[in-house]
Amino acid sequence: MLYNDIRFDVIVCGAGHAGVEAALAASRMGGSTLLLTGNIDTIAQMSCNPAIGGQAKGQMVREIDALGGEMAINTDVTAIQFRLLNESKGLAVQSPRAQCDKKAYQFRLKHTLELQPNLQIFQAMVTGLIFEDGKVVGCRTSIDVEFLGYSVIITTGTFLRGLMHIGQNKNEGGRLGDFSARTLSSSLEEAGIELLRLKTGTPPRLLGRSIDFAKMQEQKGDVKPTLFAFHDTRDSSDLFHVEQTGEQRIGWLPGTTQVSCWMTYTTDQTAELVRKNLHLSAMYSGEIAGVGPRYCPSIEDKFVRFADKPRHLLFLEPEGRNTNEYYVNGLSTSLPFDVQIKMIHSVPGLEQAVLLRPAYAVEYDFAPPTQLHPSLESRKVENLFFAGQINGTSGYEEAGAQGIVAGINAVQKARGEQPLIIQRHEGYIGVLIDDLVTKGTKEPYRMFTSRAEYRLLFNHGSAELRLLHHADRYKLLTKSRLEKIREKKKCIEHWANLFESTRCNGATFGDLVRRDGAGEPERPPGFAEEGPFVREEVLYRVAYRGYLSRELRQIEKLREIEKIRIPGEIDYLTVRGLRRESALKLTQIRPGTLGQASRISGVNPSDISILMVFIESARRAGAASAEN
Repeated sequence: MLYNDIRFDVIVCGAGHAGVEAALAASRMGGSTLLLTGNIDTIAQMSCNPAIGGQAKGQMVREIDALGGEMAINTDVTAIQFRLLNESKGLAVQSPRAQCDKKAYQFRLKHTLELQPNLQIFQAMVTGLIFEDGKVVGCRTSIDVEFLGYSVIITTGTFLRGLMHIGQNKNEGGRLGDFSARTLSSSLEEAGIELLRLKTGTPPRLLGRSIDFAKMQEQKGDVKPTLFAFHDTRDSSDLFHVEQTGEQRIGWLPGTTQVSCWMTYTTDQTAELVRKNLHLSAMYSGEIAGVGPRYCPSIEDKFVRFADKPRHLLFLEPEGRNTNEYYVNGLSTSLPFDVQIKMIHSVPGLEQAVLLRPAYAVEYDFAPPTQLHPSLESRKVENLFFAGQINGTSGYEEAGAQGIVAGINAVQKARGEQPLIIQRHEGYIGVLIDDLVTKGTKEPYRMFTSRAEYRLLFNHGSAELRLLHHADRYKLLTKSRLEKIREKKKCIEHWANLFESTRCNGATFGDLVRRDGAGEPERPPGFAEEGPFVREEVLYRVAYRGYLSRELRQIEKLREIEKIRIPGEIDYLTVRGLRRESALKLTQIRPGTLGQASRISGVNPSDISILMVFIESARRAGAASAEN
């Protein structure tokens, strides 16, 4: 049965962190949007740890905010602890992180979606896609209702043929207590989309009153919290906005009544238990075929791969203000239930701990992202977009970043307009997507600062300034906020120039900043009266002036190669001199520019030189033919 003969501009399948950002972005751009989810009560569920941000991830959340996304503001008003990582190491590597109230985060985002114009939410599991002439035109659901759309975004997370493992015990589902999407994978495969398997896991949850915190080290939040959203360019009503209906979303003043996390360590007894029962672990018994995350290893992996380490750090993180449940960060495992209990009781402070939810591993389908254009549209099926863990990533932040880009581009596609492509030198989101579609991934991809060659340009305070031109072009922010960002940009540039052109005690103010480092040198008159966002960005630009200039020069050198388009119809196997290995990889990925081709693993500089000559020869031949 067809739903109401309505054809939506965008249909989003899945309401996790990628899905909610995709749906909000599409609807806020004016596109008629449908968000389908198998369970409305788990919209934006924090399936793993209740935290947002961290190294590179915190910067990505600020970039999502700069593009009009919701993750940053949702975090600020539901966070129960804020910490600025690497605070002592300087502005270049600092990253904000926050513990959130798990349910408050989820409830506020659900409410935000419900109140969003142009957006309809509907509870039904997507069982298959509808195709016509190589294009996706809609989807089928578990209640035998079909929905039509110009563009469809798949954001299914870990639910595609999801299979959970606790020792030898197996249950279908993408999350404990939830369902598994069993038939959608077949629909994708029938359309020619390749699917592989990945694995992730989550640690146990414990009853707080059964934990002896006296045996642990307390970790408090920052007295002065570093927030994620750019509050200085928002209208004052944006923080706790009351809708016309009179409804007010859940949340509190950011940074108020913070709670503590706690640190403890595994013991020799923990290590012995793990090693003795490795054969019972789903990962080590061969029960799981999917590849697990290298950078978030299970406790089994830790004791096997880091056998020289006598103990491993664990963090006890509260799941919210109004629950006594604690998340044991660092104790992810797929060992049997009885072994999990013994392992937990071997840790100082957890000797009498009561287990509320067991740890488990989940195995699921993903679509290798080299099958995507940089817009996140499928190369195999037109109008079909993918975002989140289905692209092989891990983490809420990576999912949200892909979701907002997919949502924007799905609307652009429905309107027949050019997509948003964020370049590698513009932000971590650009690095993320370029890495995925160019290099692909064989394990859950996690963003790190080291993945970005221009990371000094990506300090978390500059996201609005770096992405302003995109926000303006695609109408992603209100006119009021765009104008405030322009004013802030002018103000920052004014002060940065003043620091370098005005002298004090025989040197420029800029020289004094660079000479005194973290000290408190003289500042130009009036500078102290500016707001903290302006002051921090100016001082960052001044302190790192030489390094930033060097990165900008490198970008300028590479700009020309990024401009050289590769004809879509090129047959790489016929390009004389091009190595066969490179030709096959180029044929598979079909890079859009010479710059993207240069980043493909296995394609070397000599291949790029050959391609450049070939493209120029083809251009000249085409020009000569046109003249004749």
